[in-house]
Amino acid sequence: MSNIIKKVWISVSNRSNSNKHTPTSSNLSTYYCSSNVTLSDQIIMCCSSAGDFDRIPLDLFMQIVKLLTPIEVARLTAVCKLWRLIVSDNKLWMYYLQNQAVPWESIFFSEVNLRSGFPLQIQSQMQSFMNIYGLRAQAPGAIIIDGGSGYCKFGWSKFDSPSGRSATFLEFGNIESPMYSRLRHFFATIYNRMQVKSSTQPIVVSVPLCQYDDTEAAKAARTQLKEALHSALFGMNVPAVCAVSQATLALFAAKRASGIVVNIGFHQTTVVPILHGKIMHKVGVEAMGVGALKLTGYLREQMQQRNLHFDSLYTVRSLKENLCYVALDYEAELCKDTEASYEVAAAGWFTLARERFQTGEILFQPRIAGMRAMGLHQAVALCIDHCHDAELTADESWFKTIVLAGGTACLPGVAERLEKELHDLLSPSVADGIKVIPPPYGADSAWYGAKLISNLSTFPNSWCITKKEFRSKARRKTTCEEVAS
Repeated sequence: MSNIIKKVWISVSNRSNSNKHTPTSSNLSTYYCSSNVTLSDQIIMCCSSAGDFDRIPLDLFMQIVKLLTPIEVARLTAVCKLWRLIVSDNKLWMYYLQNQAVPWESIFFSEVNLRSGFPLQIQSQMQSFMNIYGLRAQAPGAIIIDGGSGYCKFGWSKFDSPSGRSATFLEFGNIESPMYSRLRHFFATIYNRMQVKSSTQPIVVSVPLCQYDDTEAAKAARTQLKEALHSALFGMNVPAVCAVSQATLALFAAKRASGIVVNIGFHQTTVVPILHGKIMHKVGVEAMGVGALKLTGYLREQMQQRNLHFDSLYTVRSLKENLCYVALDYEAELCKDTEASYEVAAAGWFTLARERFQTGEILFQPRIAGMRAMGLHQAVALCIDHCHDAELTADESWFKTIVLAGGTACLPGVAERLEKELHDLLSPSVADGIKVIPPPYGADSAWYGAKLISNLSTFPNSWCITKKEFRSKARRKTTCEEVAS
């Protein structure tokens, strides 16, 4: 630190006399009162002696602080009252947080909206960012497992992306008796692949949506699934567990706490209304039987009709992901030359034409592929109508943000086409303000939503449940059931 100050002090002595009116730390209060100063890179300080630093112009004075490491800056709180004011200012610690790998917008969203845990409580008064920075640096992190219906993404929350992927070999939606043993096997396999002990850190696990209704039977099924997840993980000595819906995590990844999540999954597509982080089952979750597998199968049929030979579905899926798109105007696209080629590793070059946009079109016109189902825009419009009629809050803008999730939702043109169709389908008063957001992190959106939670300054206390708390809750539930019977 002394070397940095010495270098800055030398630069001060070399400044020309033309800068003699530049404000210093000692006359700062007068300067702020007499001129308009941009506060983004400067910090308001009260009149108090900073010793020899009073002679340093303000711009260089602030560079001294910013060139120090956060740890060195924190130590300056012991110097004098003025230094304590300087280093505790939120703008300085926002500067340090903005220079981290995680985007500042995500940090700000999570610390404002998610730090309280569930149920979400937006902070009326912003916490000290100096305190937040220190707590985030000490956060233990977590193992994240996003077990989707098609592929599982897993990794360490301190990493930039999932460290591993595999085909999901467990149907999470099946809540029959062998669920506990199958879950135990699933998690043990992931831990073995990551080469970590289950007892070393907390875990954030995504819970796929199942049993969409608001009936008592559906509620019991969802509760049973969560209890099986907790039981399996605590049976492996995991210290703390955070289980959150996949749809909710995808919404968090888009830096939203309320909205409608359209998850185009492996087998089906779900339209999920979420208010303040909670799935609104009483409003209604819409589901349509068109998913990634249907699109891949339809493209395969089209290629077979053109006598395009391929060795595996991997080839078809690669072509879908790299050549296919959704047309903004399907009829107009039929009149265009859309031919394009792509080389699949170990399979050679393939050329597609109309198949490129006809494959994605079955999301909006399932009848093209011989399916009797709602189009994507119709399912979303139905959900929006239900949200509007429910009148859950005075502010109706909460359901006008639609976040796409899932690998197939990454096809170019899906968001634009859906937004266009919704504006055509809904009444102007309801359609006004609707915005469709593409998957913020592609097929890994839910994993990144879990990453936001696991890097919070309040993690794991605000979001996780411990083995002791889980067993205590189970005992209370058993006692209540015995009393009721």
